[in-house]
Amino acid sequence: MFSTALTDLWYGFGVALEPHNVMWCFIGVFVGNMVGVLPGMGPLATISILLPLTFGIKPVGAILMLAGVFYGSQYGGAICSILLNLPCHPPHAVTCLDGFPLTKRGRGGAALGICVISSFVGASWGITEMIFLAPILVEVALKFGPAEICSLMLLGLLAGSTLARGSPLKGVAMTVCGLLIGIVGSDIETGTPRFTFGIPNLFDGVEIVALALGLFGIAEFMKSVNQLSEVDTKYTNVKFSDLRPTREEFRRAVPAMFRGTIIGSLCALIPGTGPTIASFISYATEKKISKTPEKFGTGMIEGVACPEASTHSSVQGDFIPTMSLGIPGDAVMALILGALMIQGIVPGPQLISEHPDIFWGLIASFWVGNIILVVLNVPMIGLWVKLLTIPYKYLYPSAMFFVAIGVYSTNNDMFEVGEVVLIGLFGYVLLLLDFHPAPILLGFVLGPRFEENFRRAMLISRGDIFVFVKHPISAVFIGLCVLLIVMQIYVRLRSPKSLPTEMALPGDHHRKVSEAAE
Repeated sequence: MFSTALTDLWYGFGVALEPHNVMWCFIGVFVGNMVGVLPGMGPLATISILLPLTFGIKPVGAILMLAGVFYGSQYGGAICSILLNLPCHPPHAVTCLDGFPLTKRGRGGAALGICVISSFVGASWGITEMIFLAPILVEVALKFGPAEICSLMLLGLLAGSTLARGSPLKGVAMTVCGLLIGIVGSDIETGTPRFTFGIPNLFDGVEIVALALGLFGIAEFMKSVNQLSEVDTKYTNVKFSDLRPTREEFRRAVPAMFRGTIIGSLCALIPGTGPTIASFISYATEKKISKTPEKFGTGMIEGVACPEASTHSSVQGDFIPTMSLGIPGDAVMALILGALMIQGIVPGPQLISEHPDIFWGLIASFWVGNIILVVLNVPMIGLWVKLLTIPYKYLYPSAMFFVAIGVYSTNNDMFEVGEVVLIGLFGYVLLLLDFHPAPILLGFVLGPRFEENFRRAMLISRGDIFVFVKHPISAVFIGLCVLLIVMQIYVRLRSPKSLPTEMALPGDHHRKVSEAAE
């Protein structure tokens, strides 16, 4: 198996290193690095805006670009956390605890240097994990029938909604909302219109581009437009020579980054966890096993190395269930899954055999992209910081312009522009009510496939609902679903406080992250 994997990986590098694919990979990681610095943007909003662009790109280049935006944004977010004490995105909130104190002591450059090394180590492990684990998952998944696939999707939907930020009950409500939006349009088997309210434009269903741009473009921008304060850049004058950590700092950081890498890779295998929860768990673990836990929060280099390695290991590992099983672990993966489906490619067990150029080209591009990021990140730190001084009043209308152009270009239909505006207003109301809309996308993408496999299982079993517990593999997944629900009820009864990952990004994150790490 080892030699076969190396042969396939060599083929993947041949695909990834084609000039046009390298170009799309570079564009993806560059844009990702840039938006990682900007509050209010992030990979979700950016991928949503770029989604219409993928219509005119070959499938391999499109996925390489979108994936580059996702893992590239993690590098940019770390810069803000360490130099500016500004966690632009949730996974990096915990990095502020020790990153910014190091900056105030004049060791911000060393923290960034360790961050780059940790990020590369974590990403490399996640890529290696995908090389060997994904084909094994595919072999197992090929033995799945409709009942097993349906049960696995149910587990993914429950995990994605209950383990995400915020209240599990609100997450489930948003997932159900996504399932309902996913069945809008004509029934696949009977052709009967469902939830169309007599509007012909809805007979083909809601476009994923309109849903994504509304929820993560317009809604997120509306929420952020009046919440950004002026950035203090007095600690951002970092020279290239400052990025080199001392021998003692490096000695302390190496074990921490490897521990964080393992934790992140394990979290990636659980749908719904993602890099945010991985970074929290790794920081808390590092603090617990430290001989000097009282020093965490005062400028410990381990407090930067561990969560950053965990974040990047988790981000790369998130592609394993998405590409091999067709089960997205979070909203970003659901968007990338949607981009593949737009291209007429259905991710799942058949992807490796039917589209090896996409699968192995993507894996090889991870290493290409991460090397590009290391080269880009170090000399361009000053440029990324200056981006934060751009007034949001210029960024916001520019983003709205690209949203409108993007959604119109999908089908040249003004109805979809109105559709994205209504979805954006709906998403903004949800954010004001503290309902995070990410599970909606998860339910929307998986909903039609869940329904299709549910119907197929019912037909094969002649309407016997117990078919899901009669099959051993399906019964295991149903058991895990029940266990997940029982665990959430138990945790809520024991601790009625909100989950630690519910944090306000710039304001009081120090207090909440500190409490989460205890």
